[in-house]
Amino acid sequence: MLKKLLPDFYFEHFYDVTPEFLAENGIDALLLDLDNTLAPYEQAEPDERILLWLDSLKNSGIAYAFISNNSSSERIEIFNRTIGAPAYAKSGKPLAKKTIDKALAKLGRKSNGAAFMGDQIFTDVWAGKFNGMKAILVPPIKDKKNLFFRFKRALEKPLLKIYFKSNDKH
Repeated sequence: MLKKLLPDFYFEHFYDVTPEFLAENGIDALLLDLDNTLAPYEQAEPDERILLWLDSLKNSGIAYAFISNNSSSERIEIFNRTIGAPAYAKSGKPLAKKTIDKALAKLGRKSNGAAFMGDQIFTDVWAGKFNGMKAILVPPIKDKKNLFFRFKRALEKPLLKIYFKSNDKH
């Protein structure tokens, strides 16, 4: 059970996940969390860095979709307007099997060649691992400070220690 909560990979920034890295690890599809993974909550549209990174994925044959727990479909639609990727709000991560299956089918990919990337262990990593994918964790860009998020981040700390210790990272 514990293994299902540990990421397979950890990167400091989303843009450190290169198409070459993904290809070397047999990943041809990337399911992406949006808020706090690619952009802070208050950033309505993708910036140039995000667009360039997504273009590098696309140009390398890596398919991608957005899977968000954001309760606002409008948020996802506005962010995705210039990108045009499959995008799903209100996904119910980590229990988002239907949405994940729908996204992978739309991308024409299978879960064993996909990875889920996000900033939270109990939503993004868990969603990926429980659906047969690899999981990539990045730290939150700008974390919420409310009690719920502080509690979740406190629960993540021991899991991150286990991950870093088992991967010889400090």
